[in-house]
Amino acid sequence: MTKIGLLSDTHSYLDERFVELFKDVDEIWHAGDIGDIRVLDKLKELKTVRAVYGNIDGLDIRQELKAHERFMCEGVDVWMTHIGGYPCSLYVSSVN
Repeated sequence: MTKIGLLSDTHSYLDERFVELFKDVDEIWHAGDIGDIRVLDKLKELKTVRAVYGNIDGLDIRQELKAHERFMCEGVDVWMTHIGGYPCSLYVSSVN
């Protein structure tokens, strides 16, 4: 079974505790708002990284990553994006 370290919204800061937390994972998935390319570089030093850019990420990160990533992981169809949208207002109205 693939072990995944999942995070997002690091906003240019990568707490050193992630080195220990992610030591036994197979891959790291970052769901955007990395903030500083050095955060991405540090994660890549630890493990294989799958990542997307977020709304705060600059051109350097956007040139390296996509807004959306879709891939298979152990037979599961995964779609990763930073901001997935909001529920349909008609649905919300019908629930109330």
